[in-house]
Amino acid sequence: MTSKNSEMSGSSPFKMRLVHLDLKGAPPKVCYLSEIFPLFRALGANGVLIEYEDMFPYEGHLRLLRAKHAYSPSEIKEILHLATLNELEVIPLVQTFGHMEFVLKHEALAHLREVARFPNTLNPHKEESLALVRAMIDQVMELHPGARWLHVGCDEVYYLGEGETSRQWLQQEPNSKAELCLSHMEAVASHVRARYPTTTPLMWDDMLRDIPEDQLSGSRVPQLVEPVLWDYGADLDLHGKALLVEKYRKSGFSWLWAASAFKGATGVNQSLTPIEHHLRNHLQWLQVAGSVPADTLRGIILTGWQRYDHFSVLCELLPVGIPSLAVCLQVLLHGDFAENVKARVENFLGISSLEEMSFRRYVTGWFSPYHRRRKLIHPVMIEHIQPQALRN
Repeated sequence: MTSKNSEMSGSSPFKMRLVHLDLKGAPPKVCYLSEIFPLFRALGANGVLIEYEDMFPYEGHLRLLRAKHAYSPSEIKEILHLATLNELEVIPLVQTFGHMEFVLKHEALAHLREVARFPNTLNPHKEESLALVRAMIDQVMELHPGARWLHVGCDEVYYLGEGETSRQWLQQEPNSKAELCLSHMEAVASHVRARYPTTTPLMWDDMLRDIPEDQLSGSRVPQLVEPVLWDYGADLDLHGKALLVEKYRKSGFSWLWAASAFKGATGVNQSLTPIEHHLRNHLQWLQVAGSVPADTLRGIILTGWQRYDHFSVLCELLPVGIPSLAVCLQVLLHGDFAENVKARVENFLGISSLEEMSFRRYVTGWFSPYHRRRKLIHPVMIEHIQPQALRN
């Protein structure tokens, strides 16, 4: 099986294919990971991006960050061992700028918020903020020795520049919000590079998109990080993506990554994964990869969000998203979703037909016990459900 995967990988434009494990909601037990890591590998993944958030066993003055049910250091070592057994490279993710709710919600750290009311964004002006981030990185890296990449987040840094210190700083010429953003990114990435010379920081790209090319190239960020271009939509702006890739390359970034989604990106309280949406997302990322120079995209991260942020409800759980993940990984390997690829997915999942899963979604959503009790159902849905029900 491994040799087959290696052979198929040669034809895929994405040499690295990482499954994202978002642990900020319904984190899987280690025994469950032992069961699905072999499936990840069999389906075509060769790495996992682990977004620990409060599931990491922080120690010392950071101990307050860990959840009551956080993994223990021995459990993390077991996860890394399981990944190695299944030839999956592990990349840890540490939030260092935005999405800091799990850190800044604590009263003891609330003074490090950019805006006092909101726990999402770190104040980049305070030395204590950078010290906090460095400490988090160091503890995570201590349990991930030899990691080739470390993802430092930096997406959706909402309200940046709106704190009192930032407002005063921005009044001085030639200070700008873009410069404020880049300086913090540079400080974080510089720490990683200096402390861990064989580790390259990855970073979500959304905060970089609107920064002019000359300003990007004038900073050290392109020499320090590899940006991850994320888009989870079913209809990508293919031309716009190509232009963005060109801008980043001209700015000095040597390598770029893509990020798609196999679940958790179509609704904050989504309960069942719309496979067709995610299939289209991956087919279009393949088009993007085919339109840029071959040495541009190092890999793709298939994100699977458990919830939109630390305070929101859960969206689809990981087991529910596995069929979608199977479809998406196989599409990345084979370049399309022809009948033979569909048959391979069904074989991997041990089901006779993916269409049956669509049928179950209709039944769950529109023919639930509530609907049956009330004897109320949308006539359109009867058209979808009835033929399959009669066949069964």
